[in-house]
Amino acid sequence: MKKLKLWLILSMMISLFLSDQVLSSGKEDKVSTEKSHNLNGKKSDIWPEPTSYAGHIPVYEKFSNIEPMFHMDNDTTYIINFWATWCKPCLEELPYLEEVNEKYSKEKIKVILCSLDFPKQIESKLLPFVEKKKLKSTVVVLLDGNFNDWIDKVSSEWSGAIPVTYIYNGKKKYFADAPFHSTQELEEIMKPFILNNNLN
Repeated sequence: MKKLKLWLILSMMISLFLSDQVLSSGKEDKVSTEKSHNLNGKKSDIWPEPTSYAGHIPVYEKFSNIEPMFHMDNDTTYIINFWATWCKPCLEELPYLEEVNEKYSKEKIKVILCSLDFPKQIESKLLPFVEKKKLKSTVVVLLDGNFNDWIDKVSSEWSGAIPVTYIYNGKKKYFADAPFHSTQELEEIMKPFILNNNLN
C-alpha cells in the first residue's frame, strides 16, 4: 500500500513537472513570436542585426532583415538613400548627403547610404569606393534582388529607379524619387524634420 501511495505521489509530481514545462515552453514561444512581430513593420528602437559583414559594412540578405530600420521609434530623423556604385546620378548626389551628414553630425539626424550593388561587386567595387571616397555616412548593403516584393514597403511612389531617398521621423515622412542637385535642396526638405527634432 505504501509503495502504491509512493508511486501515485511520484506520478503526480512528474505530471505536474511536465505540464509546467509545457506551459513554460508555450509562454516562451508566445513572447518570442510577439517580439518578432513587433519588429515586423511596427515601431522599434532596436537596430537590425546584419546577416554578415563585407569589411566593416553591414550586409542584409533580405529586406525583411533591414525593415526595422524604417520603423525606428525615437526622436532621430533618418535619411535613407538607395544607391549603387554603377549609378551615375547616385554618385553625383553623394557629396550632398555627405555634407548633410557632416554639417548635422551633432543633431539627431542619421544619414544611411543603402547600397544596392550586385553581390559580386561588393568586394571589387563597393568597398574600394567607400574607402577611396572616405564616406562618413553609415553605409549598409541590401542584397535582396526581389525588388517588386519590397519597394512598396519603402514607398508606393517608388518606381524602382535609383537614386531615391526616404526621410522620416516618427509619423512625418518624405520620399524623394529623384536625385538631389545641391545640399541646399536636401536641407530645404529637411527643415520640417529639423523643426520637429527641436520640439522634441
